[in-house]
Amino acid sequence: MAKNPILAAFLSFLLPGLGQVYVGKTLFGLGLIVLTFIISTLAIFLISFFGIIIYIIVWLYAIYDAYMSAQDVGG
Repeated sequence: MAKNPILAAFLSFLLPGLGQVYVGKTLFGLGLIVLTFIISTLAIFLISFFGIIIYIIVWLYAIYDAYMSAQDVGG
């Protein structure tokens, strides 16, 4: 079944990994959710600029991957 790439990207924008779960990459999506939770928790408690940068990189990757994965499923 075709998946909407815009919706997949938006879901990953809201919560990194949620778009992957929507597309069907459930384990990868859950892994991204856990990873971003760990990174954001460490960045908050350690007030780490480096942690925030890593979180943003993972977040942007999740959006990109969700969009591309949805296109592959729909294509």
